[in-house]
Amino acid sequence: MSKPLPLMNGLPRTKIPTGEPLVLASGSPRRAELLKAAGYEFEVCPAADSAECGVDYKETVTEMVARLAFQKAVDVVRRRKRSFILAADTLAACGGKILGKPADRDDAESMLRLLSGQKHDVFTGVCVWSTGTNQCYFDVVQSRLEMSPLSDEAIGEYLDSGKWEGKAGGFGYQDGNDWIQIVENDSESNVVGLPMERLAEILENFSSLADKVQKEVR
Repeated sequence: MSKPLPLMNGLPRTKIPTGEPLVLASGSPRRAELLKAAGYEFEVCPAADSAECGVDYKETVTEMVARLAFQKAVDVVRRRKRSFILAADTLAACGGKILGKPADRDDAESMLRLLSGQKHDVFTGVCVWSTGTNQCYFDVVQSRLEMSPLSDEAIGEYLDSGKWEGKAGGFGYQDGNDWIQIVENDSESNVVGLPMERLAEILENFSSLADKVQKEVR
């Protein structure tokens, strides 16, 4: 991250319910930064790129992020023993269009021009999975944002910075831009890539929320 944000202070943390080592199934430095700021101890084991593939145009954005987070968890579960897996996937949506990570600079520019001056939503699917108990739970958190109208110069400067790379919607809330605001006090950490408030709730209530996973998934 370019600089620490106020959202990094006072992030909630709770114990891993099964006592297993926490494994982050993501190579995202932003998700790792959030977990570190909250005080979690964890290991990083990114899911394979293939776990993020598969497009179903009949899916809603909520269904898509939930599925992708689950697929990432499955990929890492198959490679780990006695671990508590945490996987996540984040997408943006504006005007009925789902926005993932830009393929290139031109794609990022198209996304920024679409979002400029508009309200839009960021969705993060979260999947937690205990390999020891073979229990899994996933959820989706939504946050609403509003982007100020962007000039050609502002768009060009941001694209030149390269900060758009690997970020859903082609921008990073954590980059300190004054042209993006969260609406209605929605979760800031969710926009960065991991809803820490909801994660703490899931961990605290894991035994009652989680379901046994079908053996064939393993």
